[in-house]
Amino acid sequence: MRKPRAAVGSRSRCRKQASSQEGREKRALSSSQAKPSAPDGLARQQEEVRLQAPVSPYHLFRDTAEVTVFRKSLLSWYDREKRDLPWRRRVEGEVDLDRRAYAVWVSEVMLQQTQVATVIDYYNRWMQKWPTLQDLASASLEEVNQLWAGLGYYSRGRRLQEGARKVVEELGGHMPRTAETLQWLLPGVGRYTARAIASIAFGQATGVVDGNVVRVLCRVRAIGADPSSTLVSQQLWSLAQQLVEPTRPGDFNQAAMELGATVCTPQRPLCSQCPVQSLCRARQRVEREQLSASRSPPGSRDVEECAPNTGQCQLCAPPTEPWDQTLGVANFPRKVSRRPPREECSATCVLEQPRALGGARILLVQRPNSGLLAGLWEFPSVTAEPSGQHQRKALLRELQSWVGPVPATRLRHLGQVVHTFSHIKLTYQVYGLALEEQTPVAIVPPGARWLTREEFHTAAVSTAMKKVFRVYEGQQPGTCKGSKRSQVSTLSGWKKPSAGQQVLDSFFRPHIPC
Repeated sequence: MRKPRAAVGSRSRCRKQASSQEGREKRALSSSQAKPSAPDGLARQQEEVRLQAPVSPYHLFRDTAEVTVFRKSLLSWYDREKRDLPWRRRVEGEVDLDRRAYAVWVSEVMLQQTQVATVIDYYNRWMQKWPTLQDLASASLEEVNQLWAGLGYYSRGRRLQEGARKVVEELGGHMPRTAETLQWLLPGVGRYTARAIASIAFGQATGVVDGNVVRVLCRVRAIGADPSSTLVSQQLWSLAQQLVEPTRPGDFNQAAMELGATVCTPQRPLCSQCPVQSLCRARQRVEREQLSASRSPPGSRDVEECAPNTGQCQLCAPPTEPWDQTLGVANFPRKVSRRPPREECSATCVLEQPRALGGARILLVQRPNSGLLAGLWEFPSVTAEPSGQHQRKALLRELQSWVGPVPATRLRHLGQVVHTFSHIKLTYQVYGLALEEQTPVAIVPPGARWLTREEFHTAAVSTAMKKVFRVYEGQQPGTCKGSKRSQVSTLSGWKKPSAGQQVLDSFFRPHIPC
């Protein structure tokens, strides 16, 4: 087996560095009022698994031999097959524990709800701009939002910077060294992120559970109950803690996540390439079902299946959800029914001064510092009803509040953009208004700014606003590949501009290629 990484091989040095800042962490804990209980109590509460309902040993690892085989097989596969990712290279080559923890922290936050392929470029640019905690702590929120633009879930970047400032200002520039103190002291750091940092950066033998690990564990142990329930969640965290390799916890946790991301995928898993296939209860269930269909009477129970002594096993799928032969191992984990996002409507206007002195400018205003897309920049917008009868009047009042009187007759309805956030399906009714007079850029109150097109594309604006701008630029559906979660459409009902206006539009608003 490959030798432990430097982070593990130098655990004595880690302990010395950790003890030197133990006083700082204790003082920060005693003075912190952000959370209601002590970290030790929090850790005990999280680790304690109280299963009041029956759980069959069928879903557990029965002896240490199984655990040993699982660890060895998974780590050997990981050493051969792991992907070459920038955060892994940075962590493996970093001897400074604080920089190592910071590199892990940034990657784990970016990877929440975001695919690896999308994160790579953002991570490289982030670490190039802010290679240390101190660099990030000294940055402005505007800079953070600007770099984060397009990555989604924008509160993640804000909390990263808040955490960096807390480490620099209150912890002497040193990251907390344990999962408990990481979760307790750093804003936005939950159970998973704290344990990922502690295991990968500091070698703490603590397991992690994310979406990929949930899928792997549910299949390996044939857990068909709702994985989001408290009981099943506790059991999964307990299994992860039992399995983690104490001498290579960071590698083991990354291997489990890697297995779920590349082999044990949601659909069409590559079972033939799985290093722990021999221990997989889901795979065994598939084989038994195939044999049962050809040899056994319908409804007969296999002695190797889960058969608790009393009552229905709380880790099995409910009787109302029978086995689906066409899914195979993808019967696990159970699909969680999610509430559809609520629908909202907004009217937004691209206000432009095409002939402003110094070049054309468009108006952006800043969103509030809390809530959806906090602190980002957008076109002036108002909440609107889907009917849209009063959209124009409300939108004109909003525009006038920023720049004063505007020519209401020039306000045109151009189309709509439908963008789905995590919990909101938001329809933007897109309007455009061009101030054709040759005027200097108007003075606007705080919270607004006039930007060139080039500045707009590099500003801290959301993906939805970029799609709104495409509608304003006259791009038709199908000319540009958009997000799977967004739709852009133009309306055919608006009056076609005159020939002279078309000439002006083509001159002052040139087409920007996709």
